[in-house]
Amino acid sequence: MESRPNVEQSEALAGRSQRPPNLFVRLVGLLLAIVGLGLLVAGGWLAALGGNWYYVLAGVGMLATGVLLFRGSPLALWVYAAVVLGTVGWAVAEIGFDWWQLVPRGDIVFLVGLLLLTPWITRSLSRHPGERAPLPWRGAGVPLALSLVVAAGVGAAALLSDYHTQPGTLPDKRASVAANYGGVPDGDWSAYGRSWHGNKWSPLDQVNPENVSSLEVAWSIRTGDMMRPGDPHETTYEVTPLKVGDTVYLCTPHDIVLALEAETGQERWRFDPKITVSPHLQHLTCRGVSYHDSRVPGAVKAPNGECAERLFLGTNDTRLFALDARTGQPCPTFGEGGQVNMWRGMPSRQDGWYQFTSAPLVMKGLVILAGAVYDNAAVKMPSGVIRAFDVATGRLVWNFDPGNPDQTAPIGPDQHYAWSSPNSWSTSSADEDLGLLYVPMGMGAVDQWGGERPETTERFATSVLALEIATGRVRWVHQTVHHDLWDMDVPSQPVLVDLDIEGKGRVPALAQSTKTGDIFVLDRRTGEPVHPIEERPVPGGAAPGDHTSPTQPFSSVSLRPEPMMREADMWGATLFDQLACRIRFRQLRYEGPFTPPSTQGTIVYPGNFGVTDWGGIAVDPERQVAFVNPDYFAFVDRLVPQRVEPQGNDSPAGTSGQTGPAGGSDLQASDEHGLNPNKGAPFAVELNPFLSPLGLPCQAPPWGYVAGVDLASGKIVYKHRNGTIRDESPIPVPFKLGVPSLGGPIVTAGNLAFLTSTLDYYIRGYELTSGRELWQARLPAGAQATPMTYWSEASERQFVVAVAGGHGSLGTELGDHVVAYALPREETGRSAPSGR
Repeated sequence: MESRPNVEQSEALAGRSQRPPNLFVRLVGLLLAIVGLGLLVAGGWLAALGGNWYYVLAGVGMLATGVLLFRGSPLALWVYAAVVLGTVGWAVAEIGFDWWQLVPRGDIVFLVGLLLLTPWITRSLSRHPGERAPLPWRGAGVPLALSLVVAAGVGAAALLSDYHTQPGTLPDKRASVAANYGGVPDGDWSAYGRSWHGNKWSPLDQVNPENVSSLEVAWSIRTGDMMRPGDPHETTYEVTPLKVGDTVYLCTPHDIVLALEAETGQERWRFDPKITVSPHLQHLTCRGVSYHDSRVPGAVKAPNGECAERLFLGTNDTRLFALDARTGQPCPTFGEGGQVNMWRGMPSRQDGWYQFTSAPLVMKGLVILAGAVYDNAAVKMPSGVIRAFDVATGRLVWNFDPGNPDQTAPIGPDQHYAWSSPNSWSTSSADEDLGLLYVPMGMGAVDQWGGERPETTERFATSVLALEIATGRVRWVHQTVHHDLWDMDVPSQPVLVDLDIEGKGRVPALAQSTKTGDIFVLDRRTGEPVHPIEERPVPGGAAPGDHTSPTQPFSSVSLRPEPMMREADMWGATLFDQLACRIRFRQLRYEGPFTPPSTQGTIVYPGNFGVTDWGGIAVDPERQVAFVNPDYFAFVDRLVPQRVEPQGNDSPAGTSGQTGPAGGSDLQASDEHGLNPNKGAPFAVELNPFLSPLGLPCQAPPWGYVAGVDLASGKIVYKHRNGTIRDESPIPVPFKLGVPSLGGPIVTAGNLAFLTSTLDYYIRGYELTSGRELWQARLPAGAQATPMTYWSEASERQFVVAVAGGHGSLGTELGDHVVAYALPREETGRSAPSGR
């Protein structure tokens, strides 16, 4: 009699234990099963492409977890514990304890594991539903809880690991330089790179590592020049101001020139050239103006003493202006009413396809400049000619046309320069004592297909070119990329510095930073390497009708990304977009540096922005070291076949018989990203950053550093991640992943470096010898420019100036701000520059 109730109770409990799980559990199980199935299919696709098998196994595990969860089986937690442990083991084996690489591999997996341990799940999986829900660490929850503890421990260890810092200390002062280094008074910044040596180094030392944190805003202004309707997408503030005497000079994207009082920022005058913004213009920017003082002994005198101090401005609508530095008025005897029309001598005129974005060089009575040519618009483009004009009259003195290099005498009125010769869109440097001009050379049209390039383009493109200042004749040329198919223009001003080289003594050197990450250190007298340069085999297999160079030069002084990119380097916010990036990586062509562009798409790494771009490097001539802000960001270049009919030798650009990609409609000129038409070539080209479906970089961070280079020894001494994702994230989190920067640094005798060009809106100060960040200040907009520093006699203080105007292509906040920082007056001691 007593046994019957026990049997009934057991049967009732057994029946109740088979009760199906609640709707929430079933929904979670269904979602997990769908996710697992998706991972299984996409992971199978990746495996079929030769990729990692983890996603197949993870998909199976999640699918099994979802099915078991849907059925209410506690075994689901056991299976998912295996998924967690398998993920942790795979991730650590693949990339070690790198926190920001572990996150996308494990974030979703870990969060789902936490969800499965909540009472809403575990209560439904209880074998005794009439009782209170078992605690998560009881029964089936034990292995899952332990697996999550292991995952958390690995994450904690990763947070304490740093795979991306290379500590080191640059040498102290090796040499002394004379006062007024580079011909510039110590308190001034009178040329784009402060002097025509291009060092971006100031002998000022009032601000130093001990007091830099006390810098505060001394003055700020807004120029009033903002992006206007009809401006190109790439409208940018990239100017580095000048300071001469008690006046600061700068230009804006619409080429408006302002003169400001150095102490207060108060506007003294402005000049508006009222440029015409062509709808075909690629960029709208002004990186700087140039200064000439005819009162200096030996300088070319201005006619009738007019415009004794001059500013030179090259405009986006292709004019060269000479302005009176005291009033801002055009100098009437220069050219025609103060300007020279730079279209003269071009083979044809195509508005917007030829412009001036960088500061001209002024030396030995000449103003010398080349121009920027629209990238990848057509095979017939304006010439890349470099021209020298008399600073007083604007008379053409010589012209160096890379398409006709032996004839430098001014061409006649019935002659024109060569089509599409390599151009120089950046600023040059010069050694007055040697009488040499150093020009950073870009490509001739077009960038990614070179099947019909003439011999002159093959000789001068993507090189450092030394010309005689007086005549424009070639003294030497050193090529940094052979038969360039990757848009690896030499982008920045060469830096002249004397180096003490072991076994060679003091060498008058030139340091040229490049997009590839190599720094070519050359004897500036001859172009011969100071540090070794090796020709190494590179991938072949160019597009039909083209070829590749079998080798490329690799400098021993290098910030190239090493080793070559792998599937394991793919990134994303979650394992899903990381998986998409892995599939894309396997679909694209990539065999390391210099993999040729292809119709399937080629990963170009470093990408089009380069490891260093126009901002270049800053060099301390006393320590003989460089401060650099290298970037690591891949692009994808894809050639798009198009039919092209023959065109005559005199056809103007853009009038070929091209019918568009695969016979489609004719192409319109684009900017540097997206589809570039390459009219007259058998291929158009698509250029895009290598991004995940969520718009995040497919390659893992860091994407930006600061680095210290000992130029005398040729060694990279330190590298530190630089910049946060605060202004690139939907939530302003200050995670220091290391972000790209576009613009350059400066250095000072106070053992400091300053940089503003990161994608977050800050100016930062660093200890030069160690690279440690010592100070930062928030800026009101993006600051893709190079700062400068100067001395103001009025308050006997050192000022540091940042321009914050943003960059259209990078998507940083646009503005029109100029901000100057200085130490509080009570902290300066009102002392002049030390020893200067």
